[in-house]
Amino acid sequence: MKSAPPPVHQISLRLREIGQLFNSMDPTPFRHRDLDPNAEEFIESWAQEFPSGSRYLLVIHLEKKPAEGDAALLTDAIHNFYGDKAQLAERELRRLLRLGRTSLLVGLAFLTLCSLGAKAATGLGDGPYVEILREGLIIAGWVAMWRPIQIFLYEWWPIVRRRRMLQNLSRSQVRVAEGQ
Repeated sequence: MKSAPPPVHQISLRLREIGQLFNSMDPTPFRHRDLDPNAEEFIESWAQEFPSGSRYLLVIHLEKKPAEGDAALLTDAIHNFYGDKAQLAERELRRLLRLGRTSLLVGLAFLTLCSLGAKAATGLGDGPYVEILREGLIIAGWVAMWRPIQIFLYEWWPIVRRRRMLQNLSRSQVRVAEGQ
């Protein structure tokens, strides 16, 4: 039995003209122009409110009638912008996982050295200072494992969720409506 397609959630923006949607300082051609930071934050904050994996319908209400073909250009520009941001999130995820693997190797090596040092300290006797040294080495070794454990258990989830949201925004339906 096939599962139902993910729901489509509507995000609406009200603008005077299409130019308000884009960063006025960006000199790149229209199809590759960055969104205005306020518009970007608005769209993404609404998209984050919906369940992961949702599809989106962006409805842009314009006071001024758009020129012929502006709707297609606008759709391309939004898809390109969020496609690029999804690729950046993918790179960030790969970088984090590479850091996690490196941290894990360093942490395991340090834990091994600390464990060997704790075993060697056992040969020094049974005094309180030797006990502190042994326990301190074991604790230091496990503390070195904190960062890789944090990365592999917790840090990658938000990046994956954000990447999925950005990918879905890059495939969103875009509708331009005139007036209210």
